[in-house]
Amino acid sequence: MNVVDSSGWLEYFAEGPNAGHFAPVINLPEQLVVPTVTLYEVFKVALRESNENDALQACAAMQQGLVADLTAKVAVAASKLSLKHALPMADAVILATAREHGATLWTQDVHFKDITGVKYFPK
Repeated sequence: MNVVDSSGWLEYFAEGPNAGHFAPVINLPEQLVVPTVTLYEVFKVALRESNENDALQACAAMQQGLVADLTAKVAVAASKLSLKHALPMADAVILATAREHGATLWTQDVHFKDITGVKYFPK
């Protein structure tokens, strides 16, 4: 299983220089877990930088994977990961969701650079 964090999704949708790192994972939705906080972050950025139709299309594409709601168990695990790795809340929730599903986290967010179970690609 795989989780792509918000920076990876945004890179993919923008067809940025690192999009090729995320495309193979995104194009296998049966192996993709999508934390709800990632939907929030991607929709917000797409709406701000484009329009509501594009933001809705991005969310529809993301929902081809398994959408993972924030449970109490994941919230507690995220709190611990946030303290351990000095992660912002959304990043900690994304990492905790990946771990809950035994998934690899794919990202270009430097907060995750040296964390086990993460495939990090510098911007």
